[in-house]
Amino acid sequence: MASDDNAKPEEDAPEAETPESGAAAERPESPEEPAEVGESEPERIAALVAALQAEKRELKEQLLRALAETENVRRRAQREREDSAKYAVAPLAKDLLSVCDNLRRAIESVSAEAAEADPQLKTLLEGVALTERGLMEAFGRHHIEAIEPLGEKLDPNLHHALFEVPDPDQPSGTVAQVIEVGYRLRDRLLREAKVGVYKGGPAAGAKPEPAPEAEAAAAEAPEPQEAPEAEQPASEDPGSSGNGAAKPGQRIDTAV
Repeated sequence: MASDDNAKPEEDAPEAETPESGAAAERPESPEEPAEVGESEPERIAALVAALQAEKRELKEQLLRALAETENVRRRAQREREDSAKYAVAPLAKDLLSVCDNLRRAIESVSAEAAEADPQLKTLLEGVALTERGLMEAFGRHHIEAIEPLGEKLDPNLHHALFEVPDPDQPSGTVAQVIEVGYRLRDRLLREAKVGVYKGGPAAGAKPEPAPEAEAAAAEAPEPQEAPEAEQPASEDPGSSGNGAAKPGQRIDTAV
């Protein structure tokens, strides 16, 4: 017979699960208050929609700002290109102004009598004049205009007054002499004209004021009196006059 010591201890058999216990373990916990879940769901959706709309507005504003900035940059670049095309010749034109001044000084330094007396000098003078004319034509093709304000009112934006010429017969502020001709490129000033202006007369464009003596004489002069009306003699017959002619507006009776 086998001994009882070598016998294996009996293991505890697992408890059999009942159908009730398995069903209870697999069944999910139901919410305690299903009514509250139904009420919070629309609120959550409304909050989500509001957040999406706010994000949409923010993105739209950012897009509009980016488009506006892009448009401003495009317009600024276009304006810079146009200005570059219009005023690209300005540096060269400023350098050529002194050449034009020297040509004018050379022409004015020779008198007409000296040119007529010397044929070579006359030919040289004509060549200098043609050179100046060609330079001015080139200036005109590039929209460069000379400013010669002789006799015009002084404009501080275009003219630079160097001295004043006392002359009571001329309007004050009028250009009396042009020392150096000015130039402008389109609507941009290249060089202002250096001029001298009149001083002493009435301001240019102002109405002349009467002299004090004339005002005093006008105040002391007696007021003109109306002449008395001449008395007309009464006619004996309203239908006739002394010389047999009818007066204006008088009715003549032709009955016999």
